[in-house]
Amino acid sequence: MVFCVCVLCFSFLDPDKCLILYGDDQGCVNILFLASVGELLRTWKKMPKVENMPNITIQNAITSPNVNYIRWKVHGDWVTQLNYCDSLKAVISSSNHEPTALVIGCTVGITNVKQKMKEIRNVRKDVKTRKGHASLALPQRRAECDQTVFCIYKGVKAFSFCRRKNLLLTGGMDQIIRVWNPHLPGKPTGLLRGHTAPVIYIHLSSEDNRIFSMSMDNTVKIWDLETYSCLFTASSKASGIKGEFAACLYLPSPGALCVATDRVALLHLRMRSAPDPHLALSHQEPVVCCGYNSTFRHVVSCSEASVVKVWDFETGKQLSEFMGTHGNAGITCLTFDSSGRRLVTGGRDGCLKIWSYNNGHCLHTLKHGKCWDEKQSEVCDCTYMEVNQNKCIIAVGWDRRINVYFDVPCDFHHFWKPQPHWQDDLNHGHKEDILCVAQCPPFLLATCSYDGEIIVWNVISGHVYCKLNTPSPSDGLNHREGPEPSVSRLAFLKTRAAKLDSMAASLIANGPGGSVTFWRLFGGAGLVANFTPSREKAQVSSIAVTAGDALAYLADQQGFVHVCDIKEYGLQGPELQPPKNVTFWRAHVSTVTCLELIEEENILLSSSLDRTVRLWSKTGAYIGTFGQSSPWDIFTPASWSHPRVPYEILTDPGSMPADSGLEGDAPAGCTVGSQEQDPGIEETPAEPERPSKLRSPEGSILDVEMKEDILQWSALGHGRLLPEQTEPHEQVPEPGWPSIYQTLRCHEVACLSAPGEKPDLSIIGSDLSDVNFLMQERERSRAAQKEHGSHGSFPD
Repeated sequence: MVFCVCVLCFSFLDPDKCLILYGDDQGCVNILFLASVGELLRTWKKMPKVENMPNITIQNAITSPNVNYIRWKVHGDWVTQLNYCDSLKAVISSSNHEPTALVIGCTVGITNVKQKMKEIRNVRKDVKTRKGHASLALPQRRAECDQTVFCIYKGVKAFSFCRRKNLLLTGGMDQIIRVWNPHLPGKPTGLLRGHTAPVIYIHLSSEDNRIFSMSMDNTVKIWDLETYSCLFTASSKASGIKGEFAACLYLPSPGALCVATDRVALLHLRMRSAPDPHLALSHQEPVVCCGYNSTFRHVVSCSEASVVKVWDFETGKQLSEFMGTHGNAGITCLTFDSSGRRLVTGGRDGCLKIWSYNNGHCLHTLKHGKCWDEKQSEVCDCTYMEVNQNKCIIAVGWDRRINVYFDVPCDFHHFWKPQPHWQDDLNHGHKEDILCVAQCPPFLLATCSYDGEIIVWNVISGHVYCKLNTPSPSDGLNHREGPEPSVSRLAFLKTRAAKLDSMAASLIANGPGGSVTFWRLFGGAGLVANFTPSREKAQVSSIAVTAGDALAYLADQQGFVHVCDIKEYGLQGPELQPPKNVTFWRAHVSTVTCLELIEEENILLSSSLDRTVRLWSKTGAYIGTFGQSSPWDIFTPASWSHPRVPYEILTDPGSMPADSGLEGDAPAGCTVGSQEQDPGIEETPAEPERPSKLRSPEGSILDVEMKEDILQWSALGHGRLLPEQTEPHEQVPEPGWPSIYQTLRCHEVACLSAPGEKPDLSIIGSDLSDVNFLMQERERSRAAQKEHGSHGSFPD
């Protein structure tokens, strides 16, 4: 009988015994028991070679001495995976056949023992007889007591068994990972939902309490073994794994996932270390978005683990928390309705949810058509907008469409579906995933996509107003292998857009290579300016603009916030120079995911992947981190954390003064440029210019001492990183510590001879007491000459 081998496995029992197992397309598990392996392999090595490799057929292998062969009929479909488990002394195999989705069975079994006893009594020594019996051998079936059968919906494509935890994990076509007790096949003990394609690989790491899984769409997920929550998701676009899946293996030593498609990729999965106990954290997972509710004066933040926290803006205390908002899928965005009483969140499960966020009650679930299919689409961004007295929620994401949901108060249905798509959206819309949406009442809406295209829409008519294409970085380099041309952040300059100014730039967007672009929308859309605020060319991750379009706050993936004066920038057409840099400081040690200006209080709200949500003054004074032990009073600057900075920022290597990210025309945290600036920012004198070289021969020693001082004071965690530049009423007395960031200067001392008489060499050889006496007399004579010289001549 001819069959095809599907999967292969090897295991050793002791130094000279091993097993070779393989599953075939007939649903059979084949086992080769090899004894005296060293001698056996030397014999097989002398077999005829095929393509310069020793080759032996199965028929010849099973008739060889010291080889026992058995073939079990186990599954009703081809075998998808099999492993020998030494702790169970059994073989675990799986298939897509539901009644026999996974089977844990003995290697030999009762039936096989009886048959072997008969063979021993009637055995013949000649090889021909052994060969004939082997070729005519039919698959056998185990006794029911020799195997445990798991019946699983849609079968199993991958499984993982952990002896230490005594857990068995299965995944298959239904995209669900099930957790089992291997001795109780009736019902799983846990379900992990989140994959949007069949699960093809699972690994359970007992050392880290983590589960690693991969689906057919090349998406990798990391799960927490205790809570069964998804900790991290790496999509194919994020990881760069493309092509048809072939194999996958977790390497525990480097902590990497090795994936083979049309190429071999090594995905390093760096586990986050446990946080230091003295660090203030807002969430236990990366914060993906945050927002300020002016109605209740609350700050709402959301994390990747689908946890929503509500904070008191005035004190920083946590008021409430609710989790599992989108199941095991993470939250991607949030917004509030016009009244501020309801919270809208979007998630990776492809739907939006409306919450009464004070009590965590879900009022409505908003789903578009594809969410009902297996191809779910992630929601990337959303906004709440009023159009012609109609209130609506607009969402964008991986489905590449503008989804509009009308907010009808009298609609008591739990599930809402979007309105029919605009015709221009269907015919001339985005061709790639939409990453961001921004509104400019009363009628403008802007969206940007993964391919760098920006489309401005008229929301009243649903027509495309204009299309903009992001330029490549103008640094003269070849960017074919460089960053993607995606645009992920947009911000309208609303005062300019309201005037329909044909010359002025009305839209700001980020771009590849850390660039920021200003666009003109009226009188012929076009590019006005393109510049890079960060010298490290860090990607701009968030944009916020003041109400009067005077200042633009640009945050990047290194955690820096750059403040640019744009009051007169781009008003008269194209600009060749970047805007004036008012100030910049480091707010987080990781990517800033959200910036929001709270205009009535002159406060800046920021969140980051470093698991913190923080408040700053508009000039960069540190107020505090939500979740810290000591509360603040937003109206009492003396209660703020300023002039201190967060400990992790102070000690992070990227925050050191020698780092190129802090070098430039303006020291970090200081104002520069002309006298005309926002009245809310008080000009601070800049530091003296640093000398290019220390001319003193002790220059190298001074450098070493300065570095040692920096390390010493950084370890204390109390010193200031940025020069103080707040308003007079915000001044806080500083401790009497030396400034470790003060520039050291060396000055040359001119070597000039003192005016006076020639030295009297006649004293050489005189007694020492006489010499001292003569020197004292000459000093008195000079003093008398100076005293009388100002009143007249000295008498003879």
